[in-house]
Parts: sequence; C-alpha cells; structure tokens
Amino acid sequence: MSNDALILMVAPNGAYKLQADHAAVPLTASSLATTAKACLDAGAAMLHLHIRDAQGRHSLDVQGYRDALQAVKAAVGDEMVLQITSEAARIYQAPEQIAMVRALRPEAVSIGLREVDQPAIGEAGLADFFGWLARERVMTQVIFYDVVDLQRWQDLRARGVIPDAPWFLLFVLGRYTAGQVSSPRDLVPFLNAHTGPEPWSVCAFGATEHACVTAAASMGGHVRVGFENNLQLKNGDIAPDNIALVKQAAEAAMSLGRPLATAFQIRQRFGAS
Repeated sequence: MSNDALILMVAPNGAYKLQADHAAVPLTASSLATTAKACLDAGAAMLHLHIRDAQGRHSLDVQGYRDALQAVKAAVGDEMVLQITSEAARIYQAPEQIAMVRALRPEAVSIGLREVDQPAIGEAGLADFFGWLARERVMTQVIFYDVVDLQRWQDLRARGVIPDAPWFLLFVLGRYTAGQVSSPRDLVPFLNAHTGPEPWSVCAFGATEHACVTAAASMGGHVRVGFENNLQLKNGDIAPDNIALVKQAAEAAMSLGRPLATAFQIRQRFGAS
C-alpha cells in the first residue's frame, strides 16, 4: 500500500451521457462550473472535462472549450487542475483531435493512444505531437483500453518516438466487456505489464466502479470517478450526483491512509505550466 497522495479526478459528463440518463449530468458551461466547485469541496483536485454543442452532442470546439474553462476557473480558481478530453467519440479523426489540442494549449489533456496512433499521423507525427506536449508542459494523461495499448506505448517509448516527460497513464477497466461492467481483476493485466516509471490511474465502467478504484488506490494508483463511466453508488443505488461518487472515493482513500493530492501538488509532480 502506498501513502503517496492520491489524485482524485472527477469525470462528470463524458461524451454520451444526457440528462435523460440522469438529471444531474452537467452539459453547459455553468452547470460544469457548479459541479466542479462541489466536487472540489468533496475532495477532487482534477476535473476531466467534456463539452457539448447546442444539441448536447460531444464537441471538440476550441471556443466552446475556452468558454467552459473560463466558467469553471471562475468557480474553482487554481484549486483544480482542468483536464480537457481529446476523445474522438466516433465524430473526430486524429488530425482534428491533434489540431484542437495545439490550438487550445490546455493546462492538461487526456489522449487515447489508439486514437492518435493512426496511419494519417504516423510515428513521425506522434513524435512531433508528443514532443510538442512535452515542450509546452501540457500535463498529458495517456489512455489505454487494454494491455496491447500499453505495450504499444512501451515500444514507442523504448524507441524514442515518445520522449521522456512526466506522462500520466490511465488504465480503463471494463470498456470492452459484456455490458461494460468492470472488475478489480481487470487491473491485474495492466499492472503485470506496466514496467515503466509513469504514475497510473484507473477509471472503471459500471456499478463496480468504487470497488475498482478502491483496489487501485490500495495498490498505489490514482483514481477517476464520475457519471462518464458510472451512475451508481457502491450499494447499487443511483447516485444523486457526481459529488456522491467523489465522496465515496475520498472516504476510501482515507481508509487506506492515502491523503488527497491538491492541485498544487499535482502541478508540482507533473511540471504543468
């Protein structure tokens, strides 16, 4: 067990959830700001941010991101690290995703490796993009959906395609299982394969989210919770809001003897500008 300060991130909406799924899914800049402040007060020092267009669809619009980030920052100041997503969500292609990140130059971003590791980009393009992220000191979390993704990352790192930098890894549990239901056992293959120095985190699909993140926290990892992946409390009831999921995770960290990381500590650790 690790007493390393636990990075608790909240992913309050994702690319697909609508208010038909849960009335408390935040879809507008103002509702994201309100949710962010409440989740900060509950223990989350990072926000994983998706924005939507006027019809509620996933968007990577640069101005839309600027508006949302401005609203959230007005609510939380510097007390939260604001991570935007570059997720394709079956709408965008790798060149568009990369162009958005370069245009926005966010403090923090999540990048699905398999989404940008495409023929249209090539290894030269990957080297250029990840080199830019490192030089610009954008805090980058690289997403892996299975061990094959992780092994590809390790190969790119070993051959110098991806430069040395304070990368942050995210292991996704349950994405490609029946019914998208995760299990703490899903973490084992990732941990067996992870031989590098990068710190890691997990997110988990379905009602076993809390069990999965508690297991990860007990093994020295960091955690992401929220309506993007799960709507249920650990007892199976529907969570009233994202805040309840954050509180559960914070309580688990406390029971494991892991203090919660602050935004200042996170920025120090990853050298974010």
